[in-house]
Amino acid sequence: MREYQILADAGCDLTPAWAESLGVQVIPMEVTFEGEPTQMTDGIDLPSFYEKLSTGKNVTTAAVNMERLEEAFRKVLDGGRDVLYLGFSSGLSSTCHNGQVVAEDLNNQLAAAGQPGKVRAVDSLAASLGYGLLVYYASEKQKAGATLEETAAYVENIRLRLCHWFTVDDLFFLRRGGRISATTAVVGSMLSIKPVMHVDNEGHLIAMGKVRGRRKSVEELVNRMAGLIDHPEGQTVYICQGHCMEDANHLASLIKARWPEVREVRIGYTGPAIGAHSGPGTLAVFFLGTQR
Repeated sequence: MREYQILADAGCDLTPAWAESLGVQVIPMEVTFEGEPTQMTDGIDLPSFYEKLSTGKNVTTAAVNMERLEEAFRKVLDGGRDVLYLGFSSGLSSTCHNGQVVAEDLNNQLAAAGQPGKVRAVDSLAASLGYGLLVYYASEKQKAGATLEETAAYVENIRLRLCHWFTVDDLFFLRRGGRISATTAVVGSMLSIKPVMHVDNEGHLIAMGKVRGRRKSVEELVNRMAGLIDHPEGQTVYICQGHCMEDANHLASLIKARWPEVREVRIGYTGPAIGAHSGPGTLAVFFLGTQR
């Protein structure tokens, strides 16, 4: 059996150290501030990123292009290993589609040349540390001795059980992204209305409800989790936060108190791929459920 390398892109929000501990390689994604030179998310200062968002600076992100994906895939193949690429949700970015096109092209080239090697590209249908949690489970499967195809099948089997529940603090970022109207943003902000959202089975970020007040929105994430979590014993739960660590710690304490049998709750940052559109105060929890 040929060895294989798991690759993801920066939409998974795993830090370099975190990815290294999983044995995973992360392909950078481009971020641009106010037209300034493009920076890569593997070197970005996330607290500074959110401070810039707070002051109204325009931030844009771009899908990982085919050239960068091909470069990453070829480097692994040239090193004698196959590639399992898990891509950022196709419902939110064209990155995964780019990876699938590159994978097919490289596989055809290898076959035509009679050379060994394989690239498998799988749509995670996941975002932020929900995507990161799926990568974690793939890494655990690989470490247990699963083949590339077995790990790919495992990811495809559990991805629609990978629950994503989000809330945001500032409605104007959702308005800017076209997810809510200007009127809804103004009225909602006046009334301290906080949306509760999730990522659906097609990988889209959609609103599922709303509550009044930040503390209630954090509690609602736990309520949603309670209705869906499947066998919490031994689960690893990820939380991501957009420069709101106090709220993230509160959410973690609520989860640990309700499910002491959970193995680990890890907190990370919401990266630019989602944070540029959801803004400071973004808070999310990710876990395995009976369904999304």
